[in-house]
Amino acid sequence: MKLKSSTLRTFTTLHTWVGLVAGFALFVAFYAGAITVFHHDLMVWQSPHAVEQPVGTLDDAQHLLDETLERHPAARTWVGMMFPGEESAQPLVYWPDAKGTWYYATPDDLAGSTEPPAAALAELVNALHYSLGIPVAGIYLMGIVSLLYGVALVSGIVIHLPKLVEDLFALRPGRNLKRFWQDAHNLIGVLGLPMHVMFAATGALLCLAMVVALALNPLIYGGKLMEAMPAALDTAPQVAAAGKSEPLGGLAMWHARAQQEAKQRGLDAFEPVYLKLTNAGDAHAVVEITGEAPRTLGALGAVALNANTGELIASQLPGSRDANHATLSIAYLLHFGEYGSAWVQWLYFLLGVGGAFLFYSGNLLWIESRRRKRQAEQGTAQVWMAKATVGFCIGVCVAISAAFVASQVLEAKSTVWGVDVATGINVACFGTWAACLAWAAWRPPIRAAVELLGAAAVVTALVPVAHGAMTGAWFWQSAAAGHTALFAIDAGALAMAAGFAWLARVSRQRARVGESNSVWALPGNA
Repeated sequence: MKLKSSTLRTFTTLHTWVGLVAGFALFVAFYAGAITVFHHDLMVWQSPHAVEQPVGTLDDAQHLLDETLERHPAARTWVGMMFPGEESAQPLVYWPDAKGTWYYATPDDLAGSTEPPAAALAELVNALHYSLGIPVAGIYLMGIVSLLYGVALVSGIVIHLPKLVEDLFALRPGRNLKRFWQDAHNLIGVLGLPMHVMFAATGALLCLAMVVALALNPLIYGGKLMEAMPAALDTAPQVAAAGKSEPLGGLAMWHARAQQEAKQRGLDAFEPVYLKLTNAGDAHAVVEITGEAPRTLGALGAVALNANTGELIASQLPGSRDANHATLSIAYLLHFGEYGSAWVQWLYFLLGVGGAFLFYSGNLLWIESRRRKRQAEQGTAQVWMAKATVGFCIGVCVAISAAFVASQVLEAKSTVWGVDVATGINVACFGTWAACLAWAAWRPPIRAAVELLGAAAVVTALVPVAHGAMTGAWFWQSAAAGHTALFAIDAGALAMAAGFAWLARVSRQRARVGESNSVWALPGNA
C-alpha cells in the first residue's frame, strides 16, 4: 500500500517534531536506563569490599530488627527490611520518622543513618532514568514523554513501512554522512521496535498510573480513590493500631509461612526478598513479605500475615493475583529486564545504548535537513539545536561517569573530608552536566562535540582507575577472583571510553573533510 504524499508529509512532520520535543529526555532515560539495568551490581561496585562480605543469616536479620525496634520507637509504626541474600549480603532495615526523614540501619550501624549504605550511585542513575533527577514532577514528565515516544514510534513505522524490506539493512557509508546517519537511525529503530514499543507502554504505565487513577476516580472509585489506593498497590491492608500490646512473631516464622503459602499455590521456589512491618508490638501488627518466584510471568509476589500469629491476611502471588497487581508487576519486570539471566541484562543494556543513539541521531538529521548548502552561515535554530544536543546529550554521559568516579573517591575519603557521599555524588553529576551545557553554549558546535566526547572518553576511562585505586579491586583482579559484576562494570566503562574516543576522532575528521556550510564543519574546510 502506497501512502499519499500529503499523508506521508503529515506523518513525517509528526515524527520529526515529536522526536525533537521528547528526544532530549529520552536520551537521558535510555542512557541512564542502560546502566540502571545493573542496579544491584552498582551497589556492590560502589561499596568497598562489599563483594567479599559473607551472606548474613536470618538470625543476623532478627537481631537487627529487634535492635531497631528497641532503639527507634518510630520504626514500630512502619519499618521495612531487606532479607540477606543475593540482592543484599547483609540485612538492611529502613523506616521514616514523624517528619518523613528516612533512616537506615545495618548490623554494623545499629544507631542508624539518613544515608542508605552504598546505594547513592545506583539511586542517582535510576532517578535520572525515570525522572531526569527532578523530584516528583519528573516522574509525570517522563510519563508524558513516554506517550510522545509511542507517537514517534507509530509515525516512524508509517513513514518507513513501504520501503522497510528494501532499506532495512542498507547502511551506505561515504561522503554523504546524512544518508549514513539516516540508514543507521532506521536500522536501529526497526530492529529494536518490539522492545521500544514495550518500553514506551510500560514507561507510560509506571509513571502515569496515578494520573490515570485520578482521571477515572469519579467513574470507577466513586470519588474514594485515596481509600482504594492501598488495596490497589499493596497486599497488606491498612489497619489501625489496637492500642493493646501483643508479642511479635519472628522472622523465621514469617519466612516459613510465606513460603508455605506460596507452595500451596504451586510456587515451590518462592524466596522472600524484603518485608514491611506495621504496628510492631501491637495486637494489630501486620507484616507483608515480598519475594521472587523464578520462571513465572511477573516474578514478584507478596503475602500479608498477622505479624503475631502468622495467620494469612491476604496474598498477591504469581498465578493468583488480581489484574491490577499482575499488570504492575509484569510491567515493572518487563521494563527493567528483571526476568532473565545476565544475557537479558546485556540485551537491555545494548537496547538502552541503541535507543540513546536513536534520539541523538534524530537531532543530527533534523539539523542537517535544514542545512543551507549554499550559505556558510547557518540559521540560528540549527546552531542552537546543535549546541543543545551536544551539551545535553554528551554532557549527561560525562556527568554520569563523573558520578561514578566521585562515588569511589567519596566512599574512601568521606569520613576524612566530612562530606556526605550521596550529596557529593549528586553535586559531581549535576555540576558536571551544567558545566558541559555551558561549554557547549560558548563553543562552536563541532568544537564542543569533539571536546566533550574527548572529556567523556577520559572521565569514563577513569571509572575503573578510581575503583582500583580506592578499593584495590583492579578489574583484572576481579576477573581472576570470579567477581564478574565488578569486572563487567569496569570493563564496560573501558569499552564505553573507547567508543567515546572513536566518536571524538570521527567528529574531528568530519569537521576537517566533511561537507562545508554545516554546523558540523570548521570554517574554511571547503
